[in-house]
Amino acid sequence: MNVIEFANLRYRWKGQQQDILNIAELQIRKGEHAFLRGESGSGKTTLLNLLAGILTPTSGHIRMLDNDFHAMKSSQRDRFRADHMGVIFQQFNLLPYLSIIDNVSLPCHFSKMRKERAGDIKATASRLLEHLKLDNEFQQRPVTELSVGQQQRVAVARALIGKPEIIIADEPTSALDTNTRNDFLSLLFDEAESQGSTILFVSHDPYIAERFPRVIELEEVNQR
Repeated sequence: MNVIEFANLRYRWKGQQQDILNIAELQIRKGEHAFLRGESGSGKTTLLNLLAGILTPTSGHIRMLDNDFHAMKSSQRDRFRADHMGVIFQQFNLLPYLSIIDNVSLPCHFSKMRKERAGDIKATASRLLEHLKLDNEFQQRPVTELSVGQQQRVAVARALIGKPEIIIADEPTSALDTNTRNDFLSLLFDEAESQGSTILFVSHDPYIAERFPRVIELEEVNQR
């Protein structure tokens, strides 16, 4: 089963004469861990914004979980994203005025589906953090007192809670050293595998690509 499908997808910024994205066909299957590699300016961020429903294709289609995503109304895309997608941002986007547990639990307040899947939200958030090697001692600290690597694990737990089918990671390892990066990837794979989530990891780092069973070169699929 394909979780994400691109068909004749084109995107062109207003006022530009050339498409920044022109992808005839691309599929990502359920449970797959796929690495999308592209240099700066290649269209990676634009593609992520299309997947998130922030941008709308100039033409063509993106199907996710058998839904024609961009045929939905804006409010429906927002609901779909909240229910089915976990996003790990490059800057993590943690809220400093919330506790660590409340940061992790946040998606469940926007999605009834993820809330139901999570069960006991605080217990599930705590379990995810423990699996990501942040025990109860760390969970009591303010977000602002965590290291970059620890903040990253909180961001991963937030993306995973409620078992979203699709995990999108936007270059979240750029600030990490080699050992921390390796640990992070292992933990991400283990957690996603345990709940059957599909990963689309976007970066320009060739070292990280070696850890993925499938590598998609954006320059090869993007015929702009």
